[in-house]
Amino acid sequence: MSKKKTQQNQAETSAEHQGNDMDGEITAGEIKAPAENAPPTLEEQLAASRSEAEEHRDQYLRACAELENFRKRAQREKEDICRFANEKILREMLPVIDNLGRAIEHADGEAADSKGLIEGIQLTLDQFAKVLDQFGVKEIAALGAPFDPAFHEAMGQIESAEHPVNSVAQVFQKGYLLNERLLRPALVMVAKAPTAH
Repeated sequence: MSKKKTQQNQAETSAEHQGNDMDGEITAGEIKAPAENAPPTLEEQLAASRSEAEEHRDQYLRACAELENFRKRAQREKEDICRFANEKILREMLPVIDNLGRAIEHADGEAADSKGLIEGIQLTLDQFAKVLDQFGVKEIAALGAPFDPAFHEAMGQIESAEHPVNSVAQVFQKGYLLNERLLRPALVMVAKAPTAH
């Protein structure tokens, strides 16, 4: 065999060998793509369903709590409206009661023939007091009580040896509560220590 023939055979053997190697390689088209769009497994579906159910349960419980709170607020507002619906008219009645009380105080020192008139006014006052009581109106006990700006409106101070300092020594106008809420404060004079002479 000639040298030229030998080289030709070697070249053909090398090309054939390379061709065999190319056949064993994996091309880009043969590579499988990652399973990005693969359907979720049953475990994943179950976990997702449980998570969604838990979220819906929380939403349901919050909605129930909000509804219950709304119902309670509405009930309280309704009760307050009923309890204080007559507040305005009751407040308007108070000056009438004040004037009747003043009439009795003024007539106490008058002639004996006004006794029947005084008794009549007193009966009227008592009836007013019963009506007010039925509607939840209570008089504020002020005379001698410690001064409380929540219920008393101070008109000034007055020296008093009879009452403790900062207590109510005199009541100009009675105060009232409507269902434990202030309807009108009492106008009072607050006691202070007598000046030493």
